[in-house]
Amino acid sequence: MKKGIGVSLCIGLSLCLSACGGGASTGETGTDAGQSGQAQVTAEPTATPKPEPVVIAPNYDGIETASNGAKVSVHDPSIKVFDGKYYIYGSHMTGAVSEDMQTWTNIANGYRSDNPLFTDLFAEDLGIFDYAGDYGDGTYAVWAEDVIYNEAMGKYVMYFCTSSTYIKSDLCYATSDSPEGPFTWQGNLLYSGFTDEDIDQTDVYDYVTPEYAAETYLKLNGEYNNQDWPNCIDPAPFYDAEGRLWMVYGSWSGGIFLLELDPETGLIIHPQADPDNNVDPYFGKRLMGGGHMSIEGPYIQYDPETKYYYLYVSYGGLQRTGGYQVRVFRSETPDGEYVDMSGLYPVKGYNHAYYGLKLSGNYYLPSLKFAYMATGGMSTFIDTDGKRYMCHHSRFEKNNEYHEPTVKQIFMNEEGWPVLAPYSTKGETISDTGYELSQLTGDYYFINQGMEINADIAQPVMITLNGDGTVSGSLIGTWTVTEGTPYVHISDQKKSYSGVFCAMKDQTGVDVMTFSAVGMNESIWGVKYE
Repeated sequence: MKKGIGVSLCIGLSLCLSACGGGASTGETGTDAGQSGQAQVTAEPTATPKPEPVVIAPNYDGIETASNGAKVSVHDPSIKVFDGKYYIYGSHMTGAVSEDMQTWTNIANGYRSDNPLFTDLFAEDLGIFDYAGDYGDGTYAVWAEDVIYNEAMGKYVMYFCTSSTYIKSDLCYATSDSPEGPFTWQGNLLYSGFTDEDIDQTDVYDYVTPEYAAETYLKLNGEYNNQDWPNCIDPAPFYDAEGRLWMVYGSWSGGIFLLELDPETGLIIHPQADPDNNVDPYFGKRLMGGGHMSIEGPYIQYDPETKYYYLYVSYGGLQRTGGYQVRVFRSETPDGEYVDMSGLYPVKGYNHAYYGLKLSGNYYLPSLKFAYMATGGMSTFIDTDGKRYMCHHSRFEKNNEYHEPTVKQIFMNEEGWPVLAPYSTKGETISDTGYELSQLTGDYYFINQGMEINADIAQPVMITLNGDGTVSGSLIGTWTVTEGTPYVHISDQKKSYSGVFCAMKDQTGVDVMTFSAVGMNESIWGVKYE
């Protein structure tokens, strides 16, 4: 297992909070302590934490609930900002538009010939499904469309894939003069799942010799070696800090891969072989995975503030009870290495559940009508005002597979790791100068997302952030904030977490104080009502 460049979080915190202002004593509220009333670090906590937490069950009396409210169903939503509007594109040639990222209007849905997003998927002269074919029953699949505006081409370019099995797929692209289409088919880009009998239908021999293909991509029986090589689905193009265009892709099978694209044409630039750096001349660079572990739907976002590239992926099965979730890794360069908070990443032969910072899984929070489940298939973007957002689809604890897109704000902690807001965005703005102590202390509904990949739902328990810098209730530890900022550090007896406070609204629009923090590849959330 390689070790990379991960940054360790602050551990062993034993500092407490007091109010800002001259002579303020530990434990005073923001109203009574000094002029600013903001929390600041002092020397030591005045109270000794209890040796063991006492689990306190939540009481939801008086808290109203509401559903997600997106009103559209888009799977694997890729979110973009075009012409001052927010667009999401998703599997099965679906699309929606919004002006506030809360309620959405459909602009496309399904494989009908009159779908306005695409000219006609089934036009005979295009042959879009000639390679992948159907599922054997006359049904076809288009997965995870992603649209980027290519300035050099002056076109909106859609990258997508057609598939008929978990192995046999091909990446394709189409162009349009409008983000709402119609997109016009331009051709195939990359193939997977070929055998020694149908490899001639691909372009593989344009880049490698028949001998190399047989020895590298195929098993002894002539079948595709999907343990080592990708399923060519889930493409996601992105520009790096230097303006170079890339595409990350892949799903289960041989792992997540990266290829550079030609910005003038949108086509793949196939690299020179470099086995020492996991670079293949046809499929590109393997970033992580292999052995058919459940890593899929990659998305890379460069952050000009932290100077890191963040690789978001989904783990688990996409069904409601499949444990679908969001993990994140980061790198200083677009082609990696991408590592988690421990400086590691998953490779073939290891249990991937232990790698990657888990940002969201199955959870319940107060004011949700249903628990959120299978919160994966994500994409991210940075808005014109500098706010960062993630869009993922969510299924719900209601015994069916219905799903809707959810958009949440992303914040960066002091160490440059992303933390996810507990609730869907409603226009909240985090305070750059921090919050008064009285706003932060009190009883919180608290969940830990853990590291598991299963159907379990993270349910709240109650903790209290005390004015003396201790945490009591279902978690025993300490907490501190960095003076004049929203940054929070929370420690229990074993782990430390770093994140942010943010005043926002719950699912029904009620004002709440929240925190979101990460540590040891886990995410914790807290919600406080006045």
